Amino acid sequence: MAKRAAKTKRQSRYREDLSEMPDWLRKKKCPNRAKYMSGTRILPKGITGKEKLPEIIDGAFLAYNSARLKEGCQLFVNRMLNPEVTVGMSLSGALTPAGLGCSCIVPLIKAGFVDWIVSTGAILYHDMHFALNYPVRVGSFKMDDTELRENDIVRVYDVLLGYSDCLMATDEILRSILVRPEFQKEMGTAELHYLLGRYCAEWERKAGLKDVSVLAAAYRAGVPCYTSSPGDSTIGMNVAGVELRGNRLRVNPSIDVNETTAYVLAAKRAGGKSAVVLWGGGSPKNFMLQTEPQIQEVLRIKEYGQDYFLQVTDARPDTGGLSGATPSEAVSWGKVDPDRLPDAVVCYTDTTIAMPLLTHYALARHRPRRLRRLYDQRAKMVKALTKEYFKHNEVRMLDGSEPVLD
Repeated sequence: MAKRAAKTKRQSRYREDLSEMPDWLRKKKCPNRAKYMSGTRILPKGITGKEKLPEIIDGAFLAYNSARLKEGCQLFVNRMLNPEVTVGMSLSGALTPAGLGCSCIVPLIKAGFVDWIVSTGAILYHDMHFALNYPVRVGSFKMDDTELRENDIVRVYDVLLGYSDCLMATDEILRSILVRPEFQKEMGTAELHYLLGRYCAEWERKAGLKDVSVLAAAYRAGVPCYTSSPGDSTIGMNVAGVELRGNRLRVNPSIDVNETTAYVLAAKRAGGKSAVVLWGGGSPKNFMLQTEPQIQEVLRIKEYGQDYFLQVTDARPDTGGLSGATPSEAVSWGKVDPDRLPDAVVCYTDTTIAMPLLTHYALARHRPRRLRRLYDQRAKMVKALTKEYFKHNEVRMLDGSEPVLD
């Protein structure tokens, strides 16, 4: 009934469009013209300076990548933030040094708009500077790097950090934490970052700071934070450094693969949906999207792919890199449900432009969601994943025994 009503409404709109045609065009045989010309007319009101940002996005972002960003904002608010949707967010690029942790990622976590995160290790490492109250400064991309090196300064394009009083000072504190008793075991990166987040939250409190650290916000909200390449950051470098001294911390990536896969399967099995918001590309994007091939290809559990897909990237698809791969290409890998491609948006722009806009739009248009606290449910969800794996496959434990799943 609803589909018939929607079809009638579309046909009515097409007839209205046809009635506005001149006689010579109406007589021409263009049977599908009305369908293609049924979009909103581009005739925006002049901007006065009094509008609110969401009004600008809805009313003036009408074409090209501004329209894609508008579509992404609307998809995020109108579909992804529904209560039954589990939202994963991947982060790549130097986002925390640019201040996007404080301005955007922390508010999204606090509002319950992101349920689990896959990030580069570097983003989470540089996040610790903010928790420690070590200043990161605005600089210029035109500076002389040899002179910066001589003056103990490190540059990330137009962002400046002190080498000794920021980077090395953070390293020293990080090493002193990694050798503490709670770290002397095997763990995944979610547990590693949760433990570090507890320290970040305490550093914030002692410094009189509020909501400046992603790790601290994720710790408080129970949002698990993963990194797809644990050794590829200064956190991983310091883990390796203290291992030379006999530290017993071992990071097991298989734990991460199983936990992230369990989140997606749990969302579907609970009658909900799974959504991904991908800032940039690279390894975090792949790690987040590989959850569906892990379910379908490796664990041989019947599934269909992510329900909602939003990516902001500056990478081209024609070079063959994962960073530029489109959601339609992801369908061929089972990463995205082919029936949900209309709910997939790619915007080609800079994350530092798009993320503040989407964050403001979401907070203005949608009330906070209940925190899902997936970190606290990891063991239960992995157990459910394991049970379904053995249910769908005639396999035994490698020692020949039956699995104990209760």
